[in-house]
Amino acid sequence: GTRMGWGTRFQALTWIVIPLAFSRAFAAAPSSRLSRFSSSSSSSSQAERFLAKRTTYPISRLLRHRIHQNQAYGGSLRSAAAAATATATASALSSSPAPSSLCPQHHQHHHRHHHHHTSNSLGTEWSVRRAGTRVMGGRASKESSNEKQDEKWDIEAFSPSKINLFLRIIGKRPDGFHDLGSLFQAISLGDSLKVSKLDQNSVDEFECDMPGVPTDDSNLVLRAAKLFREKTGITNGVRVSLSKKVPAQGGLGGGSANAATMLWAMNKLFDYPATQEELIEWSGDLGSDITFFLSSGTAFCTGRGEILEKVPQLPVQNVYIIKPDVGLSTPLVFKNLNYSELSPEEPREILGRFYANGDTPISDEDDDNQAKPQDGTGIKYINDLEPPAFRLLPVLKEIKEYLNEFDFDAVLMSGSGTSIFAIGEPKSAPEAVFLDEMEDMKEKWNLQVFKARFLNRGENEDQWYELPAGSS
Repeated sequence: GTRMGWGTRFQALTWIVIPLAFSRAFAAAPSSRLSRFSSSSSSSSQAERFLAKRTTYPISRLLRHRIHQNQAYGGSLRSAAAAATATATASALSSSPAPSSLCPQHHQHHHRHHHHHTSNSLGTEWSVRRAGTRVMGGRASKESSNEKQDEKWDIEAFSPSKINLFLRIIGKRPDGFHDLGSLFQAISLGDSLKVSKLDQNSVDEFECDMPGVPTDDSNLVLRAAKLFREKTGITNGVRVSLSKKVPAQGGLGGGSANAATMLWAMNKLFDYPATQEELIEWSGDLGSDITFFLSSGTAFCTGRGEILEKVPQLPVQNVYIIKPDVGLSTPLVFKNLNYSELSPEEPREILGRFYANGDTPISDEDDDNQAKPQDGTGIKYINDLEPPAFRLLPVLKEIKEYLNEFDFDAVLMSGSGTSIFAIGEPKSAPEAVFLDEMEDMKEKWNLQVFKARFLNRGENEDQWYELPAGSS
């Protein structure tokens, strides 16, 4: 025993802390993302403005220091980080135990929870590998046989999801439902539905890769097939495979979109025995949101959501979807609705703010359109279900406030939650900073994060939503 002096203790501590800090900030990040900080002075200035705002959720001091350093000296952030990491790591390894002394359980735990996968494809998720099964987009992947992978299907269709650009609750109806006014927009986050025709009077076959999704007659997809047969007199069964990516209880209408996609697929499979108008009319028997997905992808919905009013398509925009693992049931949110908290805004007045002269979409660069007075008038993005949902699940309010710090065009809860969406791109920080921050927030709030974009379909009966090129 010689006792270690404070100077030696500090030096040993830096050998441990510096590599950990650098590995957190840089090791998992692709070089293309890191190079964005050093590619231009504007990115550094943008990051500086963002850092100056951050108080509640500060970025690591190490990243702050590197952005300052990069702006002052114009050096390569990535090369500086790599050099510092290499030097510190070499020093640490020279006095640290051999890797074989690491606890295997700890090593496996670290690998499971800190392996990040990022993608710039629209409609894809930045996912975290969790213990047990590999989770991508909320679905547990499973091995398939070669025959199953090569199986031919009569129809393969993309099933989108939606966001509510605004949602006003008008009041409760005698039948227990609520009248509403809402601008729905389809987005490119979606599922995959495959359908094949079976013989007459055959029993329907259904499979889904998301645990917990019912595979009996209660499933909306099978109910849609049954309804279609009842209305058209067709007696053939169908075989259906549903690959899920849209999270449940997110206010994204994933199940409703599956049912609408099934109605369209059945109509195509049996050579269009029904008109578009008939499909829209029938869909109301299945659920409130299903009708919307039979529109062109942008629609003003009233009643309980089943009455469609055609409106012009909006300019294509990117949208981030942030979904905590916990969900809320729609009836529970409505049960906690306080009518005194409802917005006084008229739904059609709100709708008009998305369009100029009734037909032409308003530019996002229009200053009047972006004005948000303190008294609440003139705001486009309203959701009357936010207050009850935030009371039931306070973390939703935290997530929204956190996203607002990035100065997106709009941040709002979709439907009855629990998804929060952010439209556009972050203005107060480079996208790379936002994505790195989201990785940290995933661990804090157990989130799924998706990037998608507005999506529309053609007017013809044989046209359906298609996954944008480059998406997966």
